[in-house]
Amino acid sequence: MSEPNPTVEEREQPSEEQRSPGAQAPGGEAPADRRAAEEQSAESAAPTERSAQAEDSGDAAEIESDLDELISTVAQRDEYLALAQRTQADFENYRKRVAREAAAALARGASALAKDLLPALDNLDRALEKAGTAAGGAAEDDPLLEGVRLVRSELAAALARAGIESFSPLGEVFDPALHEAVATAEQPADGLPSGAVVEVYQPGYRLGASIIRPARVLVAA
Repeated sequence: MSEPNPTVEEREQPSEEQRSPGAQAPGGEAPADRRAAEEQSAESAAPTERSAQAEDSGDAAEIESDLDELISTVAQRDEYLALAQRTQADFENYRKRVAREAAAALARGASALAKDLLPALDNLDRALEKAGTAAGGAAEDDPLLEGVRLVRSELAAALARAGIESFSPLGEVFDPALHEAVATAEQPADGLPSGAVVEVYQPGYRLGASIIRPARVLVAA
């Protein structure tokens, strides 16, 4: 039994799939749905890219800030190091200057003390010399002279402890910086050359390279 042929109206009416706006095309999604999905995917990806770019920009700014801080720290370190070195050099110069000034003050004090004591030492020498000459060399056991010798020895030792030493330039060439010529000898003994010291009247005293008192001498003509 054959089916009845559709009428003209039935053929013109759209099918259920054609009437549905969301109808799918054969073999996949509808073009409108694909476009909507692509737009949605693009919209969701855009914030992610912007977030990544912002994060990279923030990291770069942070690195640049750290570099600036490191450069500033290094500059401050160099400045403090230079200041410490200058301070150390100034302190070392100050220490050396104080040491020189203290040594110079000590030398001036010792020199002034020696100038005050040398006349007493000379008098003791003259007393011992005259006592020995008057006694004809027989006064070695005289307790008074022994006391004078002891005082003279202790006084000379005290000067030596202060760095003061005596010198007797017998036979040396006359030096006006070290010697004081009292007289000249026309015919020097022992065949000494002209300008040599032939006799020492009074020994000289010095403190290091500084002459406290020149030696008083007789010089060959």
